[in-house]
Amino acid sequence: MIYAARRQFVPFHERKQRFACIVAHRRAGKTVACVADLMLAALQTRKQNARFAYIAPLYVQAKDVAWQYVKEYAAQVRGATLNEAELRCDFPNGSRVRLYGADNYDRLRGNYFDGVVLDEYGDWPPSAWSSVLRPALADRFGWAVFIGTPKGKNGFWEIWERAQSEPDWFALMLRASETGILPESELRASAQEMTPEEYDQEYEGNFDAAIKGAYYGKEIAELDRRGRIGDVPYDDALPVYTAWDLGIGDSTAIWFWQINGPEVQVIDHYEAHGHGLPHYAALLASKPYKYAKHYLPHDAKAKDLGTGRTRWEAFKELTGQTPVILRRPANVMDGINALRLTLPKCRFDEVRCRDGLEALRQYRADYDEKKRTFMDAPRHDWTSHSADAARYMAMAWREIVPPKETVPDPFL
Repeated sequence: MIYAARRQFVPFHERKQRFACIVAHRRAGKTVACVADLMLAALQTRKQNARFAYIAPLYVQAKDVAWQYVKEYAAQVRGATLNEAELRCDFPNGSRVRLYGADNYDRLRGNYFDGVVLDEYGDWPPSAWSSVLRPALADRFGWAVFIGTPKGKNGFWEIWERAQSEPDWFALMLRASETGILPESELRASAQEMTPEEYDQEYEGNFDAAIKGAYYGKEIAELDRRGRIGDVPYDDALPVYTAWDLGIGDSTAIWFWQINGPEVQVIDHYEAHGHGLPHYAALLASKPYKYAKHYLPHDAKAKDLGTGRTRWEAFKELTGQTPVILRRPANVMDGINALRLTLPKCRFDEVRCRDGLEALRQYRADYDEKKRTFMDAPRHDWTSHSADAARYMAMAWREIVPPKETVPDPFL
């Protein structure tokens, strides 16, 4: 397969800027263009042992979407070798192109990159870029390309806004109504099958379209409109409560909040991957907060097969505080409805809760295309842990505040 750039992508391939953002409609060919760009960069680089990466939200997505293109382009390069198990292509000059998934981005720590493509960045954990990938580009002055379609005003929207205003950024918007890539008959047929919001999002690059199936999108947007997302400082006259979603070999998320009359002042949020309880105990101790109670999910009483101890016991030993175990809700939707009712009572600190708020905005149900309905269970992705911890915060608040101040309890 010999790559022939579509005219719409020629400015992208000729760019001189270090960073780039491409907002492109479905089937525009952005993945093909970016894989070709990576392969060409790997062939032309003068750096020793250069490393380039294509990273999708999930590892399986990277394989499904991009690996075939890597193989086809590699077949045109004499001496290029492929490693199917590692989704890796090595070139005779020592450079390498490899595919990864952002679902376990901590595994990328310690790597260096000379160029990366971040596909469907709107589905990424917000901290993956800032805490892992951006530092990986620093010492070799590597470049980055963000690509995708809009999914609300999330991290990808922030990158797009930045790309339009900063000199070191290249920005490219490809709308289906303007590119001519898809025939008018296909666009009309798609418009008949989709809602106007879906069509605007997928084909016209509209960041204002609502995220399909989002549980809390309207509530968070309303909080923002009412000025309830902003500066919410720690009040040392009030105790701090925490709500946890404890991961086993997975992410752990924590919300920190205070109760001021009828309001829930959410002052902090933290999420990390691949750490044990000692890490989080040290985090609690590092904060200036005076804690009242820590709320753990019902499964914290389950015994670890390796140690025979529960995480409740380990938490108590590490922190010197006795955590509260929340009762198990009848189903996830009860917890989701409880949080929907709680959010109007909340104020969030915009800076310290940034990643957690983004998780709440994007937490959603999957859509069953065959049945044409949303599934009963939430989609499990990077948003799940912070969203689950927020549900536990809502449950805990109902146990703390006097009954006359609460909204009806959906768990009863």
